[in-house]
Amino acid sequence: MLLIESKHYDKLIHQETVAIGDLYFFKNYLVAEFNEGINITYENFDDAKTAIQKYYGNTSFGFIANRKKSYSILITDAPFFNETFKNLKAYATVTYSNFASKVFEMENHFFKFNRQNFNELDDAIQWVESHFKDASALV
Repeated sequence: MLLIESKHYDKLIHQETVAIGDLYFFKNYLVAEFNEGINITYENFDDAKTAIQKYYGNTSFGFIANRKKSYSILITDAPFFNETFKNLKAYATVTYSNFASKVFEMENHFFKFNRQNFNELDDAIQWVESHFKDASALV
């Protein structure tokens, strides 16, 4: 399911289209839907990185990669992503095939984020939001 088809779309605060796909910003997290066939590298992620840093600054945020379309990530760039997004509190992927789920498992060996894979966008959003509800309860 694309984000625009979900019940969460009405909570959208900001949307931005960059060369590699669409970014949907919410209070504590964003949903990324990357273009079909793109190979994401640290270099071509620059516009997305700038938008994320502009919107969240140094505050904690969550990231949901809604993998409705097929794309790849240059795994050797993982250390750059790990270093750049130290304030990333929860990273969820939504995969729609067994192959994509296996790719997620392989990526887990390289990325240091708190990561979880889901088969439904609603479940991923609920998981990411739970990380921020727990934190606000402590304040």
